[in-house]
Amino acid sequence: MTFSEKCNEIFNAVTTDYHTADNVDAPFTNPYPAGSIEAELALKNRIDAVQWHLEDIIRDPEIDPVAALALKRRIDSSNQERTDLVENIDSYFRDLYKNVPVAANATINTESPAWAIDRLSILALKIYHMEQEVKRTDAAPEHIARCQAKLNVLLEQRTDLSQAIDSLLDDIAAGRKYMKVYRQMKMYNDPATNPVLYGGGGKK
Repeated sequence: MTFSEKCNEIFNAVTTDYHTADNVDAPFTNPYPAGSIEAELALKNRIDAVQWHLEDIIRDPEIDPVAALALKRRIDSSNQERTDLVENIDSYFRDLYKNVPVAANATINTESPAWAIDRLSILALKIYHMEQEVKRTDAAPEHIARCQAKLNVLLEQRTDLSQAIDSLLDDIAAGRKYMKVYRQMKMYNDPATNPVLYGGGGKK
């Protein structure tokens, strides 16, 4: 099994599991051993699934403004957790390949393995929800046809992205490419770098 196949298997299972309860507050029991890369991937997709639905909820035109603000802050927190987890996954790869001799003409990729895997996790959610649209019995045939066309593209994207991830990992393992872990250094959640937070509020 390639690494992308492992990712897709886990992402599909966790996405399906989320939708058994379909509740952003439902508890999550990670089925993989703590500290394993499989557990990290499962948690990654669970965070993505919850955030996907939080983004849906906050777009309700009838939402109470106070509830919307609380949701926005929850989404910010979730996004920080997601970013931290992606960086942890990249650290796993950096450690895995730390002893690989790097070729003199090796190049760095524009995207690290974990950020490509992040996109693969989101794709699993897009595919799941587009499949649900295709299965609707209360929608017009035109809607079903449009969603089926979009689903076909999403499935093709998953194939292409999966192949690209495996190729990148092969290149890193062979020393043809090398990787770095760049921390995102998000500033808006940090009281030391967000002027509104360290300044004690917004502009007067």
